[in-house]
Order: sequence, then structure tokens, then C-alpha cells
Amino acid sequence: MPEAPRIRRTTRDPEELTRRLASWLAAVHPGARPAAVTVPDSNGMSSETLLFDIEQEGAATPPPVRRCVLRLAADPNAYTVFPAYDMTRQYKVMRLVAAHTDLPVPAVHWLETDPAHLGAEFFVMERVEGRVPPDVMPYTYEGNWLHAATDAERERLERASVSVLARLHDQVPVSEAGFLAERGSGSPLRRHVEDLRTYYGWVVDGRPRSPAIEAAFARLEELWPAEEGETVLSWGDARIGNIIYDGFEPAAVLDWEMAALGPRELDLAWAIYLHRFFHDLTVTLGQEGLPEFFRRSAVEERYAKLTGYTPRDMDFHTLYACLRHAIVMLRVGYRQIHFGEVAAPATADDLVMNRAALEAMTEGRYW
Repeated sequence: MPEAPRIRRTTRDPEELTRRLASWLAAVHPGARPAAVTVPDSNGMSSETLLFDIEQEGAATPPPVRRCVLRLAADPNAYTVFPAYDMTRQYKVMRLVAAHTDLPVPAVHWLETDPAHLGAEFFVMERVEGRVPPDVMPYTYEGNWLHAATDAERERLERASVSVLARLHDQVPVSEAGFLAERGSGSPLRRHVEDLRTYYGWVVDGRPRSPAIEAAFARLEELWPAEEGETVLSWGDARIGNIIYDGFEPAAVLDWEMAALGPRELDLAWAIYLHRFFHDLTVTLGQEGLPEFFRRSAVEERYAKLTGYTPRDMDFHTLYACLRHAIVMLRVGYRQIHFGEVAAPATADDLVMNRAALEAMTEGRYW
């Protein structure tokens, strides 16, 4: 298989970040200093991640955490994937979920809103050990731990992961999550979709538009649910790649930057579709993938048994999940062009990695 172009994750200097982190930590917790600072190879293209330990010399009180993860808003000079990064929002979501659920959300200890320290806002949370189903190369490929697991082990992981969604939706009081409401008028789902339209407008501002994406927006209107359902706190990036597992059980639920208010199906459809994205990609490259894992019907049935709520309008919601992902992929494609990693194609649709699935769902021939 030919090697894919290397995607630039950041323009920041790790040594400079380490120096500035040491200065900040000494100020907030005198006598403490960071050690073993690393930037993971899997660092994302949205918020960035630093791992470090805290060493202490002469501090009157021990630091609240020893092994840390720092989440830093994206470098504005790195052609960001999203137009804004609200670290306070993520911090508040994690504390809200930790306060009202039994989900394993890492404890968040510091929020820094002054960008003068590291160049952007950030928060620091405890580091949880375990393993994560990888995105690169995807866990659907042969050779990684989840692909090598037994059917029973994958079934256990699937059951536990769907339970994360069920408990989140059932346990968090929406009355405490008003800060997540999207701007505008209409229902939470309507606001969610309109916010996506705004994001798409930002992505294509001054650049070629995507006919496939715009056809999907039009199809959404035709499929719009007659009843949108109960509003819950939606995790947003609800997928197994954002969970750290101890064996096959969730040990930490991560990445809350896409959290919002909306129907239960937002998270269910995203989790189902993101697995299918990785599976489809694997199949196109000649491997079997994991066709029996995280199947749509099985996930819907598990969720219904756990919550008493039967998911509905899932053709709408899986198309919407695919559309959301397609717009992110388009932005990533334009980002690669910006940094000279790929040449501009003949049409914007060629930058949409999940174009085939998006067109198939739009035309009603995917599932």
C-alpha cells in the first residue's frame, strides 16, 4: 500500500512549549516542575495533547495530580480544522459529566484561559493508563489489538461502549448544560444542523464548494424527523477511538470538544458511522475489516435495552453523521493543500475521503 502524505499536526516547537509549561507550572504550584514531556505521535489536528509528569521540590503541599495530560487549543498558525476552540466549554462539560454520572471521566485539575502562557487556552487533567483503538492505522486493520481480539472480547467492548452512551444520556441533567445550547432559533437539532451549515460556509469561504456535501444537506431536509425526540447532552465525538480501555472495559472517556445538546441519535449515529468509515476504508484496501463489529442494528438494539428508548430516524442521523465527517474531511483536504502535502484536485469532492459513503447515503443505497 502506498504511503499516505504525512499530515502536519502542528507548527509549535515542543522545546519552547516545555519551557513555557515549566514557567506556568511553577507559578500555579510552587516547587513543581514538568518532567518527561512528550507530544504523542497521534496528536490530533484539533486540540493538541501534551503528556507530562510532575516532579516536586520543596512544595508545601503535593500537587493534585502526578501524571498529566494537557489539552491545548489548536495553533492558529496551523490552518486549524475548526474556527474556534473553547477550552472552558470542554472543561465545564467534563466536570459536569463527572459530577452527574458514573462514567470514567478523567479528573480535570487546572483550566488556564490566559493565552500568554502557552500561546492558547488549555486545561490539565489526570492521565489514565490503558489502550485506545487506533485511528492510524485503524483498529479495523489486521495486526492491532482490537482486530486480534476474539469475537467475545469485541462483543464485550461493544456492549460496554454502548453503555457509555446510554448512561451519559440518561444521567446528565440537561438543565445543567444550558451553556452548550447553540445560537439561533428552533429546536436543538435544527440549531445543530444550522451550526454545521455555518461551519461548511467557513470551510469553503473563497474555495471550491462540494456538490456531494450540498446534495446531502438537501437530502437531510427531505428526511427531517417528524418528531425529533428528547434532548440530551450529546458527547459529540462519540466513538471508541476516544475511549481508553482497561482490557475491554472503558477506563476513560475523552475528547468532549464537540459536545452539544440534541437528540440521543446524534451520538448513536456518529458511533455507528465512524466505525463504518474505518471498516469501509479497510475493505477498499483489500482486507476483511470488522464487519460484525458495531453493526447498526446491534448497537440500536443494545441501546434500546439499556435505556428503554428505541432509536428512530436513523437514516437521517447516519446521513447527518456522514455529512459532518465529510465537511471535516474537506477542511483537512484544504489544509493539506495549504501546506503543500497534496495537489489541488479537479473537484472539491475528491478531497472528501468518505465521498462514496456520503453519496450512497444521500441516494438511499448505503445500508
